[in-house]
Amino acid sequence: MKKENFQKLIEVISSAIEALPNPPRDSIIKEFEKIKEQVMENRPPRIMIIGRRGAGKSSLINAIFDQKVAEVGPVVSETGESKWHYFKNKKGEIHILDTRGIGDKTKPESANFEEAIDEIQFSVKERCPDVILFLCKAKEVDSHIEEDLKNIELIRRYIDKVHKYNCPLSAVITQVDELDPIRVSEPPYKHPNKQKNIDEAVYTIQGAFKDSGLDLIKAIPVSAYAEYENGEKVYDKYWNIDVLVNFLMEILPNTAQLQLARLSSITRIQVKFARSIVGSTAIICSGIAATPIPVADMIPITAAQVGMIIGIGHVSGRDMSKESAKEFIAALGVNIGAGFALREISRALAKIVFPGAGHAVSAGVAFAGTWAIGEAAIAYFIQGKSIKESKEIFNKVKEVKNNAHDG
Repeated sequence: MKKENFQKLIEVISSAIEALPNPPRDSIIKEFEKIKEQVMENRPPRIMIIGRRGAGKSSLINAIFDQKVAEVGPVVSETGESKWHYFKNKKGEIHILDTRGIGDKTKPESANFEEAIDEIQFSVKERCPDVILFLCKAKEVDSHIEEDLKNIELIRRYIDKVHKYNCPLSAVITQVDELDPIRVSEPPYKHPNKQKNIDEAVYTIQGAFKDSGLDLIKAIPVSAYAEYENGEKVYDKYWNIDVLVNFLMEILPNTAQLQLARLSSITRIQVKFARSIVGSTAIICSGIAATPIPVADMIPITAAQVGMIIGIGHVSGRDMSKESAKEFIAALGVNIGAGFALREISRALAKIVFPGAGHAVSAGVAFAGTWAIGEAAIAYFIQGKSIKESKEIFNKVKEVKNNAHDG
């Protein structure tokens, strides 16, 4: 997304917010800053993946992107020296610190260090990871991983020392498809014995972290197996990859969430992220509309709604302009001028019937309208619904939100 598509909109909205009284100015500014971080100041997420040789680091990277990014070695370790890998396409970019397996004594000729831990610390000093994922094969969760966890603690302490950052840590239990019974190799693994063994692997890794004194946030079992021919995926048995990506979205900084949502191409995650934009924008528009001082609020409200649509389109993987966003609003049958007149009439009537209520009525109209436009945009750009279906969603959501406000 070209930042110039957003910059003018940001300036218009910012000026209107600054003119608001306090309250609600401070709370509106908080929502506004959140959107600016997520959309305007977005950067590639930085994920550190660490684990023993054969734990499935490269396979997991490929599964997250649903695309072959890292080479997978069936016999010999393919990771090589620890280094940051930069994956980039038209949707965005992500930085992965793919480490040489802990305990892997295969030293590449290009390595400058005797031990993997030294290589990792060098890479961490270069760039601070947002999160550490410790990978462990499901069949090896009880295979003396204490030394691995000690190394992770050393790395986290080094990150804190160099970057003053308490890096969050999660365990990813890989290759759950290889747990007994082997014949149940296709997800969703609902066989009772298979699920029991998966649960046992999770419980065991959680216990190991607890015994080591490491503050593990979550243990997530996954299957990331896939086969490729000529660089194209021809088969996979992915399981729980969406759960892992959703977890990452929750713990990543606001500035690093957008590109992961785009790159993952997982609809429910994109919808969830887009709705956070919708919620914040609705609050902003509601606050502007409710101001008791003379402000030409229709311009910043429209700017915020246009910006919201551009943001939602961007989450879906599209690059949009102000013009295309306005065309979408028009396609919904939303007449900005009529809406403004109706809002002003409602405000005037409310002042006559119940003095002081006009601003609340205006705020409710702005909130409901913004939320309805946002849901329609999500339906069209992310969920792939037709403009007719999106328009129906707009009318339904607007009615529900208005009724909720009136109630």
